[in-house]
Amino acid sequence: MVIRYGIMARPNTIAEAVGDAILAEQQGFDLLGVSDSQSVYRELYVTLSACAGATSRLLLAPAVTNPVTRHPAVAASAIASVADLAGGRTIFGIGSGNNAVLNLSERPAGLAGLRDYITAVRDLLATGKAVYRGRELAMSWSGFNVPIYMSAEGPKTLELAGEIADGVIVNPGLQPELIHDVLRSIRTGAERVGRDIAEIDIWMIVRVNVCDDAAAGVAAITMELASNAHHVFRFTTDGKRLPDGLVDAVRRVQAGYVPAQHEHIGGANAVLLRREPELLGYLAERFAVVGPPEACAAKLRAAAGAGIGNFLFTGFVADRPALMRALGERVVPLVAGT
Repeated sequence: MVIRYGIMARPNTIAEAVGDAILAEQQGFDLLGVSDSQSVYRELYVTLSACAGATSRLLLAPAVTNPVTRHPAVAASAIASVADLAGGRTIFGIGSGNNAVLNLSERPAGLAGLRDYITAVRDLLATGKAVYRGRELAMSWSGFNVPIYMSAEGPKTLELAGEIADGVIVNPGLQPELIHDVLRSIRTGAERVGRDIAEIDIWMIVRVNVCDDAAAGVAAITMELASNAHHVFRFTTDGKRLPDGLVDAVRRVQAGYVPAQHEHIGGANAVLLRREPELLGYLAERFAVVGPPEACAAKLRAAAGAGIGNFLFTGFVADRPALMRALGERVVPLVAGT
């Protein structure tokens, strides 16, 4: 298995995201994902365009946008424009909606709405015509083959991804039984429409911090783990293997989560999760790769052995360049070398 690696850019500034893109390409990463949250970060498609101009090989993606804040014709035009700039080095990452939606006091899209939205975007990109919510849409320029990747977590969303998506971005946790559950759900959806799961490109989000002191490393990304507690279990805990004894703690984190400080280092959400030390420890073990290079590589190898071939790292630490170099130079070679 050839393992591919991606890195998430958090565009606090466009220059910061472009710096991440340039360094990611230099370090041999395959994918740069850019967050879409108009209330917290710089504009997604402006940032992607700047990253396209600064790179020549890296695959670029919204990771991920949503159906609520952008009309499908607007999204299709935007991602096609980035694909035009990047020479086709583009995928379209889409989910039901999280932080971007919550900061507008809107509700995430349901499965039916997500299906209709993806169908409309795909049709517009391919033919310039689509039907959405019973209305005809048109785009005068088309003919773009931009793969559509769904962000999916619950069993029903994963099955939908297996039915209609070119790829899936998953976030179940790193343990083999969690990965097997996810792959089973994707396979169920794929087989329902006569597809082979081997046709679907699957990426797993990994919270990461390469460091000598694992405890300090977890402390530095506590806000990311708070985001996991808030997002992964938001609609339901069914089928997600969350221990019963931690359900109340997750609900407390969800109730107190501050969308306006999503992924902010040392912000209110990190403070919130530190009040739940048992939950913090569980989330770190489940979702994070933290510690010295050898320990990080071992955890990634185990996930790869369970069937995951692509890893999308976050690691929103203060010194991002140092983390990206550590991953590219000290962790990835250990994974690939076994």
